[in-house]
Amino acid sequence: MTQLQVENVTKQFPTRGRPLEVLRGISFQLGRGENMAVLGPSGSGKSTLLSIIGTLDTPSSGRVMLDGQDPFTLSEPLLAAFRNRRIGFVFQDHHLLPQCSVLENVLIPSVPGGSTRPRTVERARKLLDRVGLSDRLDHRPAELSGGERQRVALARALINEPTLLLADEPTGNLDRATAARVGELLLELQKQEEMMLIAVTHSQRLASLMSRQLELDEGELKENG
Repeated sequence: MTQLQVENVTKQFPTRGRPLEVLRGISFQLGRGENMAVLGPSGSGKSTLLSIIGTLDTPSSGRVMLDGQDPFTLSEPLLAAFRNRRIGFVFQDHHLLPQCSVLENVLIPSVPGGSTRPRTVERARKLLDRVGLSDRLDHRPAELSGGERQRVALARALINEPTLLLADEPTGNLDRATAARVGELLLELQKQEEMMLIAVTHSQRLASLMSRQLELDEGELKENG
C-alpha cells in the first residue's frame, strides 16, 4: 500500500507584482521501503518541497497524505506530534546541541513523548553502534569530525522509528570520501528500517544510489530515466 501520496501540490509566495510560483502541480507516490532523490538547480524549490512533505510548511493547494492521513487537517499540537512520530529529518547542517552529549542529542526527539524509556535509550545506543559511534556516547559535538556529527544526526532522525525520512543535502558539507560513506550509510539504514526516504541533493553520486531520480525545474518535477 502506498504510504506517501503527494497530489497536485503548488506553492506560491506573494510579491509586489504577480505571486512567485515555486511549485507547480507536484504529484508522486512512494511506498514502504522505497527511496528517491530530488535534483535541481539552486533556487528551484527543492527545500520548499521537502518542507511541505515534512509538514514544516503548508502548500498553497494540493494534498499530502502520509499513512492514509492528511496531516494539514490536524491542529498545531497534533500536527507537531504527528511530525515527531512519523517523520525523521536530516539536514545539511547537523543541528546538534553543543551542550549535550552524543547520546543525549540522539534522544532529543523522544523527549516530547514524556520521560525517556529504557527501551528508547537502548535503541539510541544500538543506532549509534550501527553508525559506528558506540565509543563516542559521552562526547560533545565539538569533539567530533563533520562526518561523525552527521552520523549522530542520522541516528537522531531514526530514534522514533519514523515512516518517512527526509534528507536535505545530507552530504553537502562533507568532503568527497566522507560524503560517500555517509550516503551509503543513509541508504543502508533506510533499507534496514524499511522506511521511505526522499533526499534533496546536488550530488549525482548520492542520487545514483537511489532507486528513483527526479528533477525539479521551473516548478515541475520530472522523472529522470
